[in-house]
Amino acid sequence: MIGDPFTMVVAIIAIITIGKIIQSKHQAKYGIIEDQDMLGNKTQRLANNSETQALQNEISELKERIKVLERIATDNSSALDVSREIEALRDR
Repeated sequence: MIGDPFTMVVAIIAIITIGKIIQSKHQAKYGIIEDQDMLGNKTQRLANNSETQALQNEISELKERIKVLERIATDNSSALDVSREIEALRDR
């Protein structure tokens, strides 16, 4: 079933999301915030405690989303169930 295009798309999205979570977790652990201006120039700065807490909360939310995406990718659900799960994620 790995050849199914829908499964492959979900797997790619899950891999990218996991990578972003790991990157965000690393930056949050060390209190690093990366800013980007309108020209695409990136700068990094240290976060204060409230910003660090907000980043940790965001990481927790992203981990929950990953769990749902992994469940969607591994379950043998119908397309309607998958659509409902994705919409539930968007509503959060």
